[in-house]
Amino acid sequence: MTENRNGLIVKPCVTQSGASEEREAALAMLQEIIPKMRSRRERSAEREITVGADRAYQEQQFIAGLRELGVIPHVAEYAKPFSGASTNWLTANEREHAGFSISREKRKLVEKAFAWIKFVAGLRKTKFRGRRRVEWSFQLAASAMNLIRLAKLVPATS
Repeated sequence: MTENRNGLIVKPCVTQSGASEEREAALAMLQEIIPKMRSRRERSAEREITVGADRAYQEQQFIAGLRELGVIPHVAEYAKPFSGASTNWLTANEREHAGFSISREKRKLVEKAFAWIKFVAGLRKTKFRGRRRVEWSFQLAASAMNLIRLAKLVPATS
């Protein structure tokens, strides 16, 4: 899970490869993070929380889970639902939300982070076996990527 503003990885997580594991993990991470975000925002102005995702997350249970959490889904849609594909589950209000187009552009930051982790950090083909070890190496790579991004975000001093 990354944040949209700077592309920093907020919550690295490793799941089994499968049809629904990523979506289930995303909802579990959001159930942990959203209450913390809301408690911090009580002191400041109330702002909407949005979550962007690619087409693989265009599934009824995932979209419904986001709505239950009070999150506005910005999930990519199928241009034309093909046979066997899910239909698009977003409402017109969600599609026309002011941040939807911004979220679509910011999804590239997630892909950049994963590309860096795969090719620079060497996790394209991991040398570890077992979920615990793979998750440890992924978290280490995500932390390294965040440090590199942070170094580029800090203004240079003369």
